Amino acid sequence: MRQSRLRALEIEDIMATKNILVRRVNDLEAAVSRLFTGVAPPAKKKRRKAKKAKVVRKAKKATKGVRKAVRKTARKAKRAA
Repeated sequence: MRQSRLRALEIEDIMATKNILVRRVNDLEAAVSRLFTGVAPPAKKKRRKAKKAKVVRKAKKATKGVRKAVRKTARKAKRAA
């Protein structure tokens, strides 16, 4: 059972590397054909950075609020002592 699982994982790794290699070969073939035909390369899709920036901003805001609350409770404890 264990050996078959290891074999399955090896097959997955092989397939993943094969997919990467196939993608690279296709890119290279396209680049070579563009060299000889003089066609401009296709425009790349832009990544959506705005969504990530919003998430990061909200996370920072949340941690800032937590830090503020911790400081407040520490101050109250200091005053009470």
